[in-house]
This record gives sequence, C-alpha cells and structure tokens, in this order.
Amino acid sequence: MNKKINVLVACGAGIATSTVVMKKVEDLFKENNIEANLIQIKIAEAASKQDDADMLISTTVLPTQYKIPAIKAMGFLTGLGVDKVKAEILDTVKQIQSA
Repeated sequence: MNKKINVLVACGAGIATSTVVMKKVEDLFKENNIEANLIQIKIAEAASKQDDADMLISTTVLPTQYKIPAIKAMGFLTGLGVDKVKAEILDTVKQIQSA
C-alpha cells in the first residue's frame, strides 16, 4: 500500500494558474492510482509549508531551494513539454513512495 503523499501546488501570486495545474495534477494522479493531498499555495508560502509536504509543483520560477523535490510545471500552462513534466512528477512520486 503506497502512502498518501502531500503535494504543494504553487503559483506566483494569484490562484488562476495553480487551479489549472491542480486539475491536471489531480487527473495525472487519478490515471496512475496515486493517492495525494493537493494543497494550493502561493510560491511565497512554500518554504514555510515544505516540512509538511512531500513535493512541490510550481507554475512559476522557484525563488529558493527547497528541502523537498520541486518540479517546475510551466508546461501545463504553455502546453510545451507536458509529457516531460508528467514523467518528472511520476518519477518523483515513485522515489517518495519507495523512500
């Protein structure tokens, strides 16, 4: 039984872009039978919330280094490199679950 993972989904300022990405990440996790709690945040909150999370998916430039895996998911918005982003997310989930 794989553990449920906590995923921070961050955008730069507002909520619009992370809402789009949340939906795509939710769909990706459903398709792959991954149980996850998705937590929508602003990127500025990521550093303070990382201790309770397993990974960060961001639609914006990462302002700092985090202790958890951080994936840039601009591809979900631009439509470019979406498969690469999905593969990176799934690989990271596998690493977290096997740790």
